[in-house]
Amino acid sequence: MSDKKIIAVVGATGAQGGGLARAILNDAGSAFAVRALTRNPDSEVAKALAKLGAEVVKADLDDAASLNSAFAGAYGAFCVTNFWEHYSPEKEQAQARAMAEAAKKAGLEHVIWSTFEDTRKWVPLDDDRMPTLMEKYKVPHFDGKAEANAAFGEAGVPTTFLLTSFYWENFIYFGMGPKPGPDGVLALTLPIGDKKMPGMSAEDIGKSAYGIFKRGSEFVGKTVGVAGEHLTGAQMAAALTKALGQEVRYNAVSPETYRGFGFPGADDLGNMFQFKRDFEDYYCGARDLTLVRSLNPSLQSFEVWLVANKDRIPLE
Repeated sequence: MSDKKIIAVVGATGAQGGGLARAILNDAGSAFAVRALTRNPDSEVAKALAKLGAEVVKADLDDAASLNSAFAGAYGAFCVTNFWEHYSPEKEQAQARAMAEAAKKAGLEHVIWSTFEDTRKWVPLDDDRMPTLMEKYKVPHFDGKAEANAAFGEAGVPTTFLLTSFYWENFIYFGMGPKPGPDGVLALTLPIGDKKMPGMSAEDIGKSAYGIFKRGSEFVGKTVGVAGEHLTGAQMAAALTKALGQEVRYNAVSPETYRGFGFPGADDLGNMFQFKRDFEDYYCGARDLTLVRSLNPSLQSFEVWLVANKDRIPLE
């Protein structure tokens, strides 16, 4: 391992970081080694990564000293935050600053920061097309990450800004999968009208990040958007129908209706989907599938992902 470049992977037991860690560890000829950062090195996922050859290190994004130690001696780092753990853009920004400062102290040569657009550039706070949330955001889990981009620039860290996409795993874990309607027929409910929405497997986000690291400094200082496919709600429903062997209808609701569903984060997600719907040309264009396939030749389509994951989607 000593001759390999160490990538410190934040969130290595999670979706994006786990995808990157496994992509490196499963590549026998990789020039990189994985230092898997986790709050719980004793978890089953952490133990599985160690068995694959990762160096597992305890670290916490709220503990700067642990980050400094975890980044020391590494070549690069993959940095990500999880808004849905705490629903706080300010906490995400503090964590991003801590990672940027640790990367600076460690002299890292390449950091990938998993981020999103600042939707306020398209929908200012005084624009009433969508409600302002938490007093200063339109889509908090987007805007907070976008604000945090500056932390990496101010620290002078060589950074690639990775714009991710809707996880298809949300149909498994986030309650967004098809649900039976009053007539018993499954319905996929999304407020995107007839517009296309970029989506992908979380594992492929990690594989795409690996492709960026493999290209050296080519993408340093640049923004790279990733997706697996750009699909309409009707196309997703058709793919689900085929995979599940039973009809799935696309139920197009308004963003206002979606915001009113009342689950935690419904207003944030309603605004997010509205942003993707209203600015489809920009949002899809920022996620060039040809570029993503060059970074990740095994990029999955939604249909391919469904073959492996259809039985994990709860239908109640």
